[in-house]
Amino acid sequence: MSKQAQTIAQELGDREGVATALLNQAIVYRALGRLDEADRRVQQAQTVGSEAEVAPQPSSATIAQLEQELRMAQAQGDRQGEAALQGAIGVLLLNERQYDRAIAAMQSQLDIAREIGDRSLEATALNNLGLLHIELQDYPQAMDMLQDSLLVKQEIGDREGEARTLANLGRLFLEQDQPAMAIVFLKQAVNLWEALRAGLQQSNPDIQQTYTDRVASTYRLLADLLLRQDRVLEAQQVLDLLKVQELDDYLRDVRGNEQTGRGIALSEQEQNMLSLYDQAIAQGRELARLRAIAPERRTPSQQQRLAVLVAAEQNLARTFDDFLNRPEVVAALDQLSRTTRRQNIDPIHFIALQDNLRNLNQNAVLLYPLVLDDRLELILVTPFSPPIRRTVNVSRAQLNRAILELRQSLTDIRVNPRPSAQRLYDWLVRPLEADLAQANAQTIVYAPDGQLRYIPLAALHDGTQWLVQRYRVNYITAASLTEFDRRPQRDLRVLAGAFVQGEVSIRVGAMELRFPGLSFAGIEVENIAAQIPNTQKLIDAQFSPQATIPRMNDYTVVHLATHAQFVAGSPEETFIVFGNGDRVTLQDASRWSLPNVELIVLSACQTAMSGESNGEEILGFGFQMQRTGARAAIASLWRVNDEGTEALMTQFYRLLNQKTISKAEALQ
Repeated sequence: MSKQAQTIAQELGDREGVATALLNQAIVYRALGRLDEADRRVQQAQTVGSEAEVAPQPSSATIAQLEQELRMAQAQGDRQGEAALQGAIGVLLLNERQYDRAIAAMQSQLDIAREIGDRSLEATALNNLGLLHIELQDYPQAMDMLQDSLLVKQEIGDREGEARTLANLGRLFLEQDQPAMAIVFLKQAVNLWEALRAGLQQSNPDIQQTYTDRVASTYRLLADLLLRQDRVLEAQQVLDLLKVQELDDYLRDVRGNEQTGRGIALSEQEQNMLSLYDQAIAQGRELARLRAIAPERRTPSQQQRLAVLVAAEQNLARTFDDFLNRPEVVAALDQLSRTTRRQNIDPIHFIALQDNLRNLNQNAVLLYPLVLDDRLELILVTPFSPPIRRTVNVSRAQLNRAILELRQSLTDIRVNPRPSAQRLYDWLVRPLEADLAQANAQTIVYAPDGQLRYIPLAALHDGTQWLVQRYRVNYITAASLTEFDRRPQRDLRVLAGAFVQGEVSIRVGAMELRFPGLSFAGIEVENIAAQIPNTQKLIDAQFSPQATIPRMNDYTVVHLATHAQFVAGSPEETFIVFGNGDRVTLQDASRWSLPNVELIVLSACQTAMSGESNGEEILGFGFQMQRTGARAAIASLWRVNDEGTEALMTQFYRLLNQKTISKAEALQ
């Protein structure tokens, strides 16, 4: 594959494709005699790895192309390139359900990897063979392959690959109708990913590419299983971590904190289950070492230990069911089933969450929706009661269609938004009405999931009134990264910038975007200054990054009446336009230091909704503003008439200046 193929594979989030493309480039460079370049490509390919849980959808032409390149590698005696290509072909054949050919290709990769001593490729081949045997419902063979892959990954220190194989083992247990065991292994996978994100630096940016869709599938599966067992507290924590993982994918530098680094707590019974499994793994590792010693060189004690381990292997790991039927495993599973409803979660985490809600003094509740393929799960955390779970039978496809309909109707004055707003209310809020009433809720702290980020919860309608008429709404990025009970400063000092005259052209990818001045933005800023004496105005040329950014932290409110564009998948192309024509990207904004700022307002920004995005750019903007130290941010999700924006902002600041109500109340 060419450099272009590598780029495409990166855009698709295809780890296998990236590695294969790099190896193919190595073959070309070798043919040209550029050995240093060839070696560098091989090293990069090894860094990328090929631990993908789900392969991309290929075409027969793609397989044919790889087979042609395989023949080139074989002709040149490039055994490492041959092994990588065999693995790539095997994964693509698996996706096309050509199982016999897939097994042959993957087995060839395994044989070559062992021959040349490439442990990483060996682990990859074993992992993918395990996935293939899951597909064939050959569960004992799948268990053997995944266990061997896990052993190799642990031995070579491939922690990310270890997490992927743990997740695959979780799926294997689930296939065998063992959800409790599946949860244990999925938790371990999630915890390993969280530890990695907390402690590791980014890989080479030249080969950095998106893989969160694959990681997220494990988080979502774990949350799904926990909810099915009514383990709502644990599910809520997984949803927090999923949002952090999405932030990491979009911004590429979100390391979480001490709380996220701990991952998901395991109960004593779950720890026992892992200990039993780790013992089996340790025995397997010891057995492999003893078998590697030539029989004539083994000591009598080694030979005796080998016999013991072989017997244990036959009795304990001979089949998948053998492990599950061991008396100690049966006892641990039985104990686990009796204790799961106690909501195994770090009590400090949940107590702190409820304390935060109580300390708001706003009768606040925390709402987490989780969008699954076949249903919508709603989790409500209140200050004084256990979390509440409600299940809504609406598919992801139905929900996304309704989200699109509401967004389109809200942005077109010719369309009545109430029917679509009421439909979403019936799914998102009505199932919780009695619970909200019981909690006497006045404020909803909202952590939307997926494409729900593209619509304001406040715009839902119950058939009589809009939700904003009943509740204040605060959005959060993830509770685990949010201290939403921090006390605000009440002395309002506003730095207000406005882009009023002229036009700015900015290229985003292949598009040329034009941003005209906002005639009412000047009036907006003047009205703010008239209401709040401590206001610094910056208009047009004065409103430049050089003049604005150094002053921001001297004010409690930074108000930017200008254009901003949120771009899905590209934080480097999400930007704010300044009055002098310059722009500042979301990545640039992450370096701001604004610990004294209570509120950042972008009153003329917009985001484009598409079927491929999940609102990560909105989540990313909120987190980046939070990262600067700013307390809160307000932004529009679509372009709004600037005269209407001016009226809204004028009224907002009039109320905020009363100093007796919160930002959420003023916006309400």
